[in-house]
Amino acid sequence: MIAWLRRRFWRAALADPDFLFLLDEPPVGEAISLDCETTGLDPWVDEIVAIAAVPVIGNRIATSARFQAVVKPDRMPGAGSIKVHGLRRRDVAQGRPMAEVLPELLRFIGPRPLVGYYIDFDVRMIDRYALHQIGARLPNRRIEVSSLYYDRKYGKAPPGTNIDLRFTSIRRELGIPDLGQHDAFADALMAAMMWVQLRDMAARGQRLKREGRREATAAPLGA
Repeated sequence: MIAWLRRRFWRAALADPDFLFLLDEPPVGEAISLDCETTGLDPWVDEIVAIAAVPVIGNRIATSARFQAVVKPDRMPGAGSIKVHGLRRRDVAQGRPMAEVLPELLRFIGPRPLVGYYIDFDVRMIDRYALHQIGARLPNRRIEVSSLYYDRKYGKAPPGTNIDLRFTSIRRELGIPDLGQHDAFADALMAAMMWVQLRDMAARGQRLKREGRREATAAPLGA
């Protein structure tokens, strides 16, 4: 009933009926691993400068079918964000405006679930543009890899256990190659690898070994 009401509300809020396909049933066994690079961490002030989306079909990561775009923001990135993602002002100046990129991205994503590390942040960034252009936020289900990792490693941990959910820590423990963090495509690809592996572990009932109290404390990023 709640899901039906949400869909009804979303349909009513949608300003452009061309995007009703976002409410379709997703293709079975398919998802999209998504990552954005931004000028900062405030979804309502900062802007996207790069975005990548990688299809996952079953256990296959379809890198050759990926979506990638450099986005030209209204305000150029400052020195702090350039140090993080490496995209200089002259790099993003050659990008396309988000008004042009967003419709392509939404058609690429379709109704598929969105996978990522801190995926809520990426979706909130996209929602800022989606609200302006189509009148509604993304309705896609979200899959947070840090929560899946938490379940596999800390789900049955006793109270007081130190928890480490840093991206680098997850990548290393799962044996994911370091493709270079804070590059939209690399981050989306590594998150896809994490999801495929963690989903397989969950299907087999396999858990990750905890290593005492040497880990830094963190909290799950999302559901």
